[in-house]
Amino acid sequence: MISIDLNCDLGEGFPNDELLYPYISSANIACGYHAGDLDCITKAIDFCIAHNVAIGAHPGFNDKENFGRKEIKLSPERLQDLVMHEILVVRFSAMKKNKKMHHVKLHGAMYNMAARDKAMALTIADAVHRVDPDTMIYGLSGSYLISEAKALGMATCSEVFADRTYQPDGSLTPRNQPNALINSIEQSIK
Repeated sequence: MISIDLNCDLGEGFPNDELLYPYISSANIACGYHAGDLDCITKAIDFCIAHNVAIGAHPGFNDKENFGRKEIKLSPERLQDLVMHEILVVRFSAMKKNKKMHHVKLHGAMYNMAARDKAMALTIADAVHRVDPDTMIYGLSGSYLISEAKALGMATCSEVFADRTYQPDGSLTPRNQPNALINSIEQSIK
């Protein structure tokens, strides 16, 4: 069955996040490395619970200066440690409230790199699988992250973005390029 999951990145320390929860079905909660902190994570989980929103971890590179949007090359071991640490913070925070982490969606440069780098995608999918093989992985439709997670027997959610444009190869247009963001409802519908 095909369904639409209205998904949003939250817990990144921006004001008025709480206004979005009534309109979404799942939240990607920043894990504290690219944005947010433990207080933001706790508040985000509380809002998810109050609005029956699926709780997801949103790991990214340890790069608050660039909001996790700078590509950083890490060894497979270091990358796996980073991802596992970040998602465990959200997982344990949810468990403290008797809730389960539903999914993992990568942030920024990590998301885009794992979409096109098969070895990196496998490292990340394996990290999530080691933490909890029942956790769903969200990723760019047609990406290596989706195929590698499926190869490990994991549930996946293939994403499309209503507010972004795409390159001919199916990747997202980088935000620093003209026309990367869609700002009109009419254009999003197309």
